[in-house]
Amino acid sequence: MVWWQAMVLGLVQGLTEFLPVSSSGHLILTRELMGLNDGSSFLLFDVMAHVGTLVAVVIVLYKPILELFKKPYKNLVMLVVATIPAVVVGFTCKDVIEEYFSTAKYLCFFFAFTAVIMLVSEIVAKHNAKPKELSWGGTVAMGLMQGIGVFPGVSRSGSTIFGGTVAGTDSKKIATFSFLMSLPVIGGSLLLSIIDVAQAGTLGSVDWFSMVIGAATAFASGYIAVRVMLKLIAKANYKWFSLYLGIIAILTFSFYFI
Repeated sequence: MVWWQAMVLGLVQGLTEFLPVSSSGHLILTRELMGLNDGSSFLLFDVMAHVGTLVAVVIVLYKPILELFKKPYKNLVMLVVATIPAVVVGFTCKDVIEEYFSTAKYLCFFFAFTAVIMLVSEIVAKHNAKPKELSWGGTVAMGLMQGIGVFPGVSRSGSTIFGGTVAGTDSKKIATFSFLMSLPVIGGSLLLSIIDVAQAGTLGSVDWFSMVIGAATAFASGYIAVRVMLKLIAKANYKWFSLYLGIIAILTFSFYFI
């Protein structure tokens, strides 16, 4: 992986990590289009890119993050509860998930699923005359949907938006909590990536310049994406993401199955 490829992947990672289009699915497609198949480089790149996106969301949401640690800690407990499904699915379905991450062949079906739930989210949100505060029901719904979002092609943010919207939660509350939910998931992915890199023993042959470029690009694009999505979620404006994902799903299906 050379520096410009790292920049492209960092841009894709940062934007799609927070837009409801699936960062994992887009990274798999981008790597295949660029002919990249060096798994050891991807492990470290994932670490650096996750650092960039993690810093971006912390900077944007530093106030809600600080509020998590104020008594009576209700929001913090909600965040922990909402994270449990993703952890359970991640560990129990690890082999299946890794199999899907190894190929772009089945991304079309996951992209199509995300397109449908985003369209449904907009329809439901527009017809919700009395949106409510984030409740335990909304928390569990968003957590369960985040568990589904661990599969490549299924958007984590899109899934949590869908869960909160169907539960009748106010769009602004969904926006903030959805991105707060990304913190433990990104942090956990970062930790696992660091462990994988350590076990692979590839640090000595790393092009650190390219990795730093990728991380910086992921941070910059991630920061913009978080800002944009906070506004779009508050307005429940998802149909264009649904249309985009529908087109990508058709294209990838045509490429791999026709």
